[in-house]
Amino acid sequence: MQTPICLSTLGSETLRYISDVDSLTTTDEVLDNLNLIANETCQINVLGALMLPLHHGDWESLEKGKTVFLHKSVPRGWWEEHMELSRAHPGFGMSFALLSLAPFTMSELMRALEPLAADRWPFEVALKHGMRDRLNCPVGGRWLISYWSRSVMSMRLNEGARAILFMAATFAAIRLQKLLGPQVVRIGKGAMLTPRELAVLRLLSLGNQVSEIARLLDLGEETIRSHVKKAQAKLGVRTQAHAVAQALRRRLIP
Repeated sequence: MQTPICLSTLGSETLRYISDVDSLTTTDEVLDNLNLIANETCQINVLGALMLPLHHGDWESLEKGKTVFLHKSVPRGWWEEHMELSRAHPGFGMSFALLSLAPFTMSELMRALEPLAADRWPFEVALKHGMRDRLNCPVGGRWLISYWSRSVMSMRLNEGARAILFMAATFAAIRLQKLLGPQVVRIGKGAMLTPRELAVLRLLSLGNQVSEIARLLDLGEETIRSHVKKAQAKLGVRTQAHAVAQALRRRLIP
């Protein structure tokens, strides 16, 4: 039976963490100390921290040890399987994190969105490795700090507990940013599509012809064709239709 969460204890431990966080000198120390609070007061663990991509859909920028920092409590093999599947079918959780300003659990997200089988894989992979739920804390559009549990978090974490855990995550993210410094680049390995290239692919996905797109964007038709060719090269595809399909699959365009 799980011990009820004592908000006063969680709050005091979090304040201690905040006061001491600037003395932590490694990413592991930041996560270890955060995990100690979460585990002892809420019986949950820290999953880790990642720098959110600069561009929507740029999941190739997530590199372990550089932009992704996993806590040692994370079940072995989960991250590798998660990333392998994400390359074939990007999950919606990361997209939601980029847009969210408040913490959310994966179980709540699943209930709200009711994803089809193809979109359920992040949840199913986590379950396979014993992670029943996650509390994701997006911080400033730059970081995602996550906790994980073997039980459904929404049944245990009230608004007070979430607010305190989110505050602790925020200070963890601030410290991680200071430790990593400005040299960390969040742009992926491949060239990114420009806003104009994305706009052209979006209009193509809506069934517009090149001539119609040129009129809508007030550009020449040859310029539009050039944007399409550049997008194809960056996405590693040979046809216009495949470029649109790739952009949709990678969630580069809505």
